Amino acid sequence: MTAPDARSGTGRPAELFFEDLVPGLTVDLGVVTVDADEMVAFARRFDPQWYHVDPDLAAASRHGGLIASGFYTVSLFMRAYVDHLLSRAAADASPGLEELRWLAPVRAGDRLAVRVDVMGARPSTARPGLGTVSLTGTMLRLGPDDRPEQEVLRTRFRGWFAVRPVEADPAEADAAPTEATPTDGADRLDGADRPDGGPIAADPSTTESPDGEPTEISDSPESHRND
Repeated sequence: MTAPDARSGTGRPAELFFEDLVPGLTVDLGVVTVDADEMVAFARRFDPQWYHVDPDLAAASRHGGLIASGFYTVSLFMRAYVDHLLSRAAADASPGLEELRWLAPVRAGDRLAVRVDVMGARPSTARPGLGTVSLTGTMLRLGPDDRPEQEVLRTRFRGWFAVRPVEADPAEADAAPTEATPTDGADRLDGADRPDGGPIAADPSTTESPDGEPTEISDSPESHRND
């Protein structure tokens, strides 16, 4: 059972965590069909260039007809990514992408096979409890026989995913003392018993991080890098 706050990208309980997204893993994100009305409506709202919205001009051009806005195509990828992976995974935000390429025109009626490949994974140094996963997403146009004909989109990006929660052992919880018992005499160390009669202060030169490594406080740009 997962912890109550281990939610997927759509808010449902997560079943996949950082540890599950291992390099070499390929996730099939299904097949999407490009809807003509949606394709043009998107372009009119967000990318109204003539080869996206004017059928006559597009038909008379080298494009031979309307082609989809590249941002509409990547939106189709994003929806497939959410539906088939983020809806199951303990996903956090994304720190960004490194590559976005439109490799061939996309047209109404095209059927596009979508997938994502895990290229790398490591614990985040900026956000404890999260791991950084490097991914490559692709979309391939399918032919009439459902075999891939041409790659139309490729993107490389990173995502943050929560590490799998560690469940507490009920036996250990029951065995742990719930309240400290004061001791008497020489076993008790209070202010009066200390040599200087005052509190014990930590030596700032030996401050350690929770994992036992010495830590430094720095305001340099490197200390605020997101990983």
